[in-house]
Amino acid sequence: MVQIETPDSHERNQKHITYISYLKVDELLELQQPESNEHDELLFIIIHQTYELWFKQIIHELGALQQALEAGDTHRSQAILGRVRTIMKTCVAQVDILETMTPLQFNSFRGRLSSSSGFQSAQFREVEAILGRRDHAGADAEKSTGMGMAEHLIEGSTARARVEAAMKRPSLWDSALRYFDSRGHKMPADVLDRDVTVGYSSDARVQQVLVSMHRSDLEAASVAESLLDVDEGLQEWRYRHVKMVERTIGRKPGTGGSPGVGYLASTLFRPVFADLWEIRSQL
Repeated sequence: MVQIETPDSHERNQKHITYISYLKVDELLELQQPESNEHDELLFIIIHQTYELWFKQIIHELGALQQALEAGDTHRSQAILGRVRTIMKTCVAQVDILETMTPLQFNSFRGRLSSSSGFQSAQFREVEAILGRRDHAGADAEKSTGMGMAEHLIEGSTARARVEAAMKRPSLWDSALRYFDSRGHKMPADVLDRDVTVGYSSDARVQQVLVSMHRSDLEAASVAESLLDVDEGLQEWRYRHVKMVERTIGRKPGTGGSPGVGYLASTLFRPVFADLWEIRSQL
């Protein structure tokens, strides 16, 4: 039998995909460019580049999660929430690797970091914005810096535009409230129609609905508990990050003049889903 080669099969034959070409391994391994000859700088770079890859995946997952919640898809929502929580556990575990570097080892190349700082991680800022954080320059700005979430980023940059766009969209909690409402757990209309560019404040009326929901709708309650898992995971990562920084540089200012441990410690115990924590004593 004569095998007819289609355009698609011809293209596949012309472009043989290998492990290296598919994952762009050669390009990937060229992205680590230490500024010194110090042994530990490579570890520092690889850990932080890996964090950025995980942040990219979390953003990807949270976008799909919001779609699933607003479509009322419980099972997909649960699967995505489980994946995000597992990624967060991996991020926490990476701190253990970074803590194998002593303060003297870090200080051997720290001066080469110049003005670079973790504050400039646009992707982490985007994650925070998706989760509902809405710090703007002015009255609501970060207390230690006098700047809002996006003001650390270069004006006019794609990175800053992504964070600012995320702050104008409904947050994950907004999508969750719509999901709960769609299952018959009626949320206050003014909460569902609120200005999403402003940070959400916990609401006793919402909490009352959530308490009733936990007692009457196991599926919805399970989604709520999985959201709380993600919130707890973020707080766990923040805590490990704070202690790692304190262990490495003490109370010195952070790189690039960032506030360092003082600011990082102030971010602890800021729940993402405050209403879900408030109802613990009512269940």
